Amino acid sequence: MDAYFFVRFLRMMVRVLVPIWLVSWAILLPATGVRSDPGTLTGLDRFTFGNVPPNQQSRYAAHIILAWFFTIWIGLNVRHEMKHFVTARQKWLIEPENASSAMASTILITGVPRNYLTEAALAKLFSHLPGGVRKVWLNRDLKDMPDIYERRLAAANKLESAETNLVNTAVKLHNKKNKADAKATKKAGKSDQRTSIDTANDARPLTAPSIVDAEQGEVTLAEKLVPKNKRPSHRLPVASWMPFSLPLMGKKVDTIEWARQELIETNKALHEARRQLARDAITTSNIPEAHTNHPDALKADPGTAQMYPPLNSAFILFNNQIAAHMAAQVLTHHMPYRMATKTVGVAPEDVVWSNLNMNPYEARIRTAVSWAITVGLIIVWAIPVAFIGVVSNVHSLCATYSWLAWLCDLPPVIVGIISGILPPALLAVLNMMLPIILRLLARFQGTTQRTTIELSLMSRYFLFLVINSFLVVTLSSGIITALPDLVNNPTGIPSLLAKNLPKASSFFLTYIVLQGLSGTAAGFLQVVPLVLYYVKLFILGSTPRSIYNIKYTLRSVAWGTLFPSITLIVVITIAYSIISPIINGLSAVTFFLFYQMYKYLFIWQLDGQKVGETGGMFFPRAIQHVFVGMYLQQVCLAALFFLAQDDKGKPSGVIEGALMIVLIVFTIFFHMIINNSYGPLEHYLPLTLADSTFGLAKDPNAAAAAQEIDDQASYKEGDEENGEKRIARKRAGSTRSLDSQSSGAATRSKAMGVSTIEDTSTPGSPGIEQDEEESPNSITGVDEDTGPKDFYHPASVEPQPTIWIPLDPLGLGAAEERANRAAGIKVSTQDAVMDGKGHVDISGPPPDLVQH
Repeated sequence: MDAYFFVRFLRMMVRVLVPIWLVSWAILLPATGVRSDPGTLTGLDRFTFGNVPPNQQSRYAAHIILAWFFTIWIGLNVRHEMKHFVTARQKWLIEPENASSAMASTILITGVPRNYLTEAALAKLFSHLPGGVRKVWLNRDLKDMPDIYERRLAAANKLESAETNLVNTAVKLHNKKNKADAKATKKAGKSDQRTSIDTANDARPLTAPSIVDAEQGEVTLAEKLVPKNKRPSHRLPVASWMPFSLPLMGKKVDTIEWARQELIETNKALHEARRQLARDAITTSNIPEAHTNHPDALKADPGTAQMYPPLNSAFILFNNQIAAHMAAQVLTHHMPYRMATKTVGVAPEDVVWSNLNMNPYEARIRTAVSWAITVGLIIVWAIPVAFIGVVSNVHSLCATYSWLAWLCDLPPVIVGIISGILPPALLAVLNMMLPIILRLLARFQGTTQRTTIELSLMSRYFLFLVINSFLVVTLSSGIITALPDLVNNPTGIPSLLAKNLPKASSFFLTYIVLQGLSGTAAGFLQVVPLVLYYVKLFILGSTPRSIYNIKYTLRSVAWGTLFPSITLIVVITIAYSIISPIINGLSAVTFFLFYQMYKYLFIWQLDGQKVGETGGMFFPRAIQHVFVGMYLQQVCLAALFFLAQDDKGKPSGVIEGALMIVLIVFTIFFHMIINNSYGPLEHYLPLTLADSTFGLAKDPNAAAAAQEIDDQASYKEGDEENGEKRIARKRAGSTRSLDSQSSGAATRSKAMGVSTIEDTSTPGSPGIEQDEEESPNSITGVDEDTGPKDFYHPASVEPQPTIWIPLDPLGLGAAEERANRAAGIKVSTQDAVMDGKGHVDISGPPPDLVQH
């Protein structure tokens, strides 16, 4: 849905701009470009607002009429698209594939008071909603488990890389030895025939194992093929807290042996921690709601003290989808900020686990600090951006300031590059640095979802682009050139501003052409991704897994930066659509090329991951950005109308300026209507569609409402059988089943992929002492061999990554597989081979993906 609405937004802008392009060029170009005297403006500046002759100020009537016409036209398109967005999103929410998933019926609630930090208390609290609660997952303070989990991932990656490197070294050494033997044989020639060797009298075999000291035991194939000094090795960090090692410092260890031992230790540590976590989960399930296991709990029973106590957040799965949407909107607690933040449709992979225990007051303080830093960055960033705006107008600066006169003596091509190509390129590089900082600020404020971070980034980055890449550039480019005249002739400030401010449009014309032509050309040709593909394959393609990721993993989309970069062009176009109508045609062509390019990319090259899917929630924010462009256009036009003077030095655009003020009020009123009418429908399902959601029987009236949505959205209803599709990740339960209200619980659990089987093991039962490899399910009810289950932190459920080693002609890969398996490490050589030249090739996905 996110990709669909992004492409639809581009199509909307094409539909908006084509009529504006034709009308503005037919009316405004003659009104501004034709005059009896030659005037002082040349080139494209002749077609800007400031070129209207002082003795023909009545031409501004065309500008005010088209300003009203364009505003109404944009408003009609916005209303049409918002109506389609709401109907399409509601249909997406209730379509069987989405509605039958556990994610669609689950909410994440934060700020839970300590007296509600039990499964029973939360289940009872939300039991009044339709269908009741099926399951509750309390998020827990895992302490060092995430660090151990990260250590295991790092060790697995290092072991996989070292094993492949070992096999590659063995193959190359074997080839080198064969070449040397062949060369020696060829050199000896026939002269060796008379000195043939009597092998019958030589009892030594040709292989090395027979000469090994008996105390060393049997020599492995790796020892026979690869000398010890050529085995993979690395240095450990000097201090344990250091994330990396230093050259020539630290203990040097054999990478394979070290990684194996690290995996064994981390597997054991996680195994023990997960057993204790399971005991804590069972303890929580049996605590009455008056007692809680939070460290600061009132009336806490010392007997319920836990190693991994609950955090102040939980996932709650409902039997009915509509209940989850109702729970997300209802006022939950009678105290401020308690259980106030609730999110529906959360995917476990989308959760920012480190932010799940943030105090509500702390989160609000962090939010204020985060936005304060954002505003500070915008102000500081204005300095280099203003310099870029000045450089874009270098042809005027060299004529205005004598100390820059040497720039006018440069060849026209050089001046054109400095003023036309260099500023947009510098601006693009400068804008690439900020999103990294803004993402960290969004995460710092306590955001619990990665998609929410992207939504926050979209707003922050757009604010930055509008202020620094548009307003600052406009003012710096227009005012700097007119500064001497403003100082020498203060009484002529209004006319000078009205004449010089529109000159900044030349920079944005270049910017839009650069984006439309070079941007779309690069998007279609994909030269950079093609080069990077072979570079990464040559440099990073050393293991089967890395080759799979390079060859078969599609690129993802960073919506938080992609949308603002597009809506910035929208704002620039709308703001200058009357002031410099040339921009309308260029933008119309640019958005048409964007529409064709991104439609192609999303079909064939970009990955629309379901994990980061928001259901199109970036689209309404983009619509808000359109209104920003309309406001900027109207404010600028109102200012220019009030600044306009006739040949007698008297204000000539007061009436037009007043009409622009009226238009601003009209736009604000229309903006409020759009937000008030469609805003409440953007996030949640209405009750009129309750019987069409997952978990309830069909009702004729609800079916009619759903059919109406289908008709409005022009979608075809899918087969009813698709409603029973199981989600990809089968889920199993660790807490007790809380469903006691629906007779169809088993059927719905199967469709949701959530286990309803209760784990009856107790901390003292024999099952706890069983090894994970022997018991298919751990005490948490989680099969660690088949991947993460339910809404758990990956550190508490993820199995050890399977070490993927390629088979080779020498048999070393198979030997290393046996050695790792003997050490208790999961390993596989499936679908991975290394040829006689040491090149790795794969014929299938990693074993972990096959298991899942």
